[in-house]
Amino acid sequence: MKRLLAFTGLCTMLGLTSSPAFADATQYPLTLDNCGAEVTFDQAPERAVGLGQNSAEIMLMLGLEDKMVGTAFWPNSVLPQLAEANAQVKVLTVEFPTFESILAEEPDFVAAALPSLLGDSSRVATRADFDSVGVPSYLSPGTCVAEGMARDKYGYGDRAQLWSMDALYQEIEELAQIFDVNDRGQALIEDLKRREAALRAESPDGDDPLSYVFWFSSSSPSAEAHLGGKYSASGYIADVLGGTNAITAEAEWPTLGWEGIIATDPDVIVVARVDRNRWELDKAEAKIEYLNSDSATREMRAVKNGAIVVMDGQAMNPTLRTIFGAEQVAEQLQALGLR
Repeated sequence: MKRLLAFTGLCTMLGLTSSPAFADATQYPLTLDNCGAEVTFDQAPERAVGLGQNSAEIMLMLGLEDKMVGTAFWPNSVLPQLAEANAQVKVLTVEFPTFESILAEEPDFVAAALPSLLGDSSRVATRADFDSVGVPSYLSPGTCVAEGMARDKYGYGDRAQLWSMDALYQEIEELAQIFDVNDRGQALIEDLKRREAALRAESPDGDDPLSYVFWFSSSSPSAEAHLGGKYSASGYIADVLGGTNAITAEAEWPTLGWEGIIATDPDVIVVARVDRNRWELDKAEAKIEYLNSDSATREMRAVKNGAIVVMDGQAMNPTLRTIFGAEQVAEQLQALGLR
């Protein structure tokens, strides 16, 4: 009863409907095809680890904090409405954890947001590593790399088409199935669908859509910038706001020098706020200062017009936070008179 009351309170904060959807209970054993791997669950996990902010925040949204023993890899701080629940779960590290640190928590399930956290090129562990110790693993469907698609050294790949919320809905539905909280999963999906519909309904409809560049970070001003690719979550944000992504590379995270970025001449530059502070340019303020002070970048149309907006960097990953990021951008565009 305590867990149900806590989830009901969370639903109220998030604007979700907390009334039961009477979804069917999960029938165990449950077998899922996850990114080409077959994963079986004999019962709902009791000691889960969320590798990556998206996996952790979805589980927290589903009211599963008492079933979680650890999280890791947080580009941004947790959503404010999840802070209290998140405080109950151990943070292994905000960066890449070690395989040993995960096993020390004796997990019975690991959900990962990114192939760099779980995959053949992972800096943490492969699925085979977890299989060898009897721990079922799950990779976000939104970051699966399709067979035959190009991969970079971290396991990210190109996209053949624009990412959509459908992959996120699948992830929420499957995680809800795994933990047998299907009604909560459906309530969360319905809320996200409402948010997307509201943004699309308010987006301008014209023949001259705004073009965007989404700048995640750079190791230094002279280094190439990490950008949101054409079909990435950033591309989705541009689309849901009625615009286009000025970056046409199909890679999930293309890097580009400033000469190439300047040539795209976007209407709007979206700079990421990244809380990890690995690099100085993780800070949104440092990005904005660079854009306005560099002799070349300050001549860009978006910079001259003051059309620089700030968004949580996690929203540039294909995640639960993407729609929240789109809302952040939309609010700032409205204030600038561009929406």
